[in-house]
Order: sequence, then structure tokens, then C-alpha cells
Amino acid sequence: MAPQHKRIRVRGLAVGAAAVAVSAALAAGPTAGPGTARTDDSRPPAPAPTMPGATPPAPAAPAVPLPPATAWDARVPRPGVPAFGAFLASDARGVARMEQLSRWLGGAELRVGHTYLPGNHWSDIEGDIGFLEDWAHWRTAEDDRMLVLNVPMQERNEEGVPDDEVRRLLRRGAAGEFDHHFRALAERLVELKVPDAILVLGWEMNGTTYTHRCGPDPESWKKYWNRIVTTMRAVPGQKFRFDFTPSRGRDAIPWTQCYPGDDTVDVIGMDSYDQPAGMSFDEQVREPYGLQAHVDFAKAHGKPLSYPEWGLFRNGDNPEYMRRMLAWMDEHRPLYNTVTDYCPHGVWQCGENPESSRVYRSVLSGRSHDSDETAPAPTPTPTPTPPVPSTPLPPENCSPLDLGSWVEYWLGGKLCLRFDWWSRSTP
Repeated sequence: MAPQHKRIRVRGLAVGAAAVAVSAALAAGPTAGPGTARTDDSRPPAPAPTMPGATPPAPAAPAVPLPPATAWDARVPRPGVPAFGAFLASDARGVARMEQLSRWLGGAELRVGHTYLPGNHWSDIEGDIGFLEDWAHWRTAEDDRMLVLNVPMQERNEEGVPDDEVRRLLRRGAAGEFDHHFRALAERLVELKVPDAILVLGWEMNGTTYTHRCGPDPESWKKYWNRIVTTMRAVPGQKFRFDFTPSRGRDAIPWTQCYPGDDTVDVIGMDSYDQPAGMSFDEQVREPYGLQAHVDFAKAHGKPLSYPEWGLFRNGDNPEYMRRMLAWMDEHRPLYNTVTDYCPHGVWQCGENPESSRVYRSVLSGRSHDSDETAPAPTPTPTPTPPVPSTPLPPENCSPLDLGSWVEYWLGGKLCLRFDWWSRSTP
């Protein structure tokens, strides 16, 4: 999807009271992502100061109290865990929520921060956006963090520009008319000390949502991509990695027809949501241009995988999808993944998906990255039982009553019924 709320086509823990409380407290905030939410699409809505039609800023998400210990001990490193994070909001609220999400996950190490440049004007695409500084500070605070930045290839990127105009714009871009905008962005990122950002350039180009779509002229689109990458790589100090990320499935055009070549692509990503309605995870794997095709294509081209956007969508609270997608990523080892965490896609800021939330939390709680240590097999937390105090033997002529361990615990011992109670006289 894109900065708004994803695709125009419809294809292709439970934390109990805590989840409900978080959902209510964040009713407006969690949905403020890269664009204005809309029902035919599935991308993050954008921050109010930068995106058109955005909702007013919501208060920052409150800290979520941690639950009792989960199946994994948060102090035990997991061997070789792929880097992961979440999209939590484009602006400074997203930065603040990274730590809160980590706490909710039992101290899990979130190495990947994900945000979007608005595509309203060229100044946005040049990085003239204040929240980039907040994300740069987050990235540089730890050496092994990753900053993933979605970069539009055209202004008016979500304004429904018709195919004929998109075709003209792509040809102008292929001729170098827009190079200076991307040079300015590269210089801005180097200046902010994030020259190693992963740039998801022209994402979901195989669809119909964005002005940077590929379908109207695939050859010009590829030439334009190559010009952008060449221009940005020419800026001194840069170490960018460029992530080619279609949406899962065929969409408006097979995404393989948009691939610009191995020389200018560093990562091959895929945005993969649980859609369309009724499609099983196995079908998402097997469909043309689906999850397996993505893995095979990346392997054939010698590139790492990524999943910049993934999450629930058309099939409601779907713990089976959540379980299978997490297992898929553990198996195929993407460079990174970031779940889209707002309703209807998310698991932390969305109280509509409690069962999927429980799965996500149980799998990722306490995880750290790239450790060579072998973790012990997870063991369930035992249910606490009250201690049973030792009790003296019952007196003679007395039969103890079995009232159950809980009652006896609170009484401090067993009750005893004397055999001769009926024959004793009252003094």
C-alpha cells in the first residue's frame, strides 16, 4: 500500500483489557501514518502537518504495562533473528512509540524504523520534512539500527493522476528532468547522518494507486528508476540501499515487468497484506507473482528479501495468517520486515485483532537480533499454585475433611470431624 490506506483493487494479546484500553486511547493517533485513511486501500495515513486531508494529531500512545513473563525469557538472545520493526506513524509520534512497542514485546529489540516521505510536492520528496530529523536521531543512537524510508517518485503521488499524464511524467523523469530533486534528498540524508538509509523507491509500482506507478510505460519507469539511483549514488558520503518493492500478486501489471535491473536494485521487497477476502495463506504463497515467486525471483537475482509492509486486512482477526507469515519470514530470512501497525492491519495499536495480537506478541516477545548463542527451547510459564502448609496429624477419634487445597490453604489446615460428636453431652 502507500501512504494512504492501500490499493484501489480488492485482490490481491490478546492482551485482553490492555488491548482494548490501548485501542481506545489511540483511536485517532494509530491511524495517522503516511496518508489519509481510505477504505479501498491499505497504507498508513499520514501525519497531519504533512499529508493532505490528514486527521488532527493524536496524543502520543501511552505506555503499555508489561504482562507476566511470556514463553521466552527476554534476557535470552535468539539466534540469528531477522531484523524487524513496525510502522507506527510517519512523524515524531512513530519514533516515540518504538520504545513503547518494545516494552509491550517484553524488551524485544526493534532494529528497524520505518517512515514515509509525503508525495504532495517536490519539496516533500527532497526531504524538507522536519520529522526526518527525529528519525535520524533514532537511527544514529544505535549502530545496528536501520532506517527504512519510502520515497515517492512523483509529486501529487496520490491524486489520481490519469494514465496519459503519468506516461508523460515518466518520460520526463527518464530524460533527467527531475534528477535535481533526488540529488537534494540524497544530500539531505547525508547531512542528517543517515547515509545508509534503505530507500523504498516508488513502492507498489505494479498497482494503480500512485502517480509513480509503472503500468502506463514500464520502459520509461525503469529508465527513470535507474536515473534516480544513479543520481543519488553520485552524492559524496552516501551508502544507500535501494529496495524494489511491489505489492503481492499480479495487480495492474506483473511486477517483474517493472524490474529495473540488478545494477540499481539492492533489495527485492514485497508489500503483502492478508487479502483478498477468503484467500488462504497457502494461496498467497502459490498465486502468480505471490510470496514464493518473490523468494524465487530474489534468489535468482542474488538479492536479499524484505517485507516493508505486511499485516492483516480483508480477513479480519486472522491468527493463522499471523502465525504463518511470521514463520515464513523466519524461514526465508528477509533483510528486515516492518508490520503496518494501525487498524485494520496492526497488532499493537489496533484492538480489533486480539487473537492475531496474541500470536505476534508470543512469537516476538523478548527477541534480540543476530546472536550466535543458542537459545533453549521455549517452555510455558507454569500456572502458580498456592503452597500447601504442612499440617499435624489429626487427633485420635477425628476424621479430616477433604475441602480442597485452596480452602485448606486459606483456613491454614484441614478441618477435623470427631467420630463421637453425637454422643457427647453438653456441660
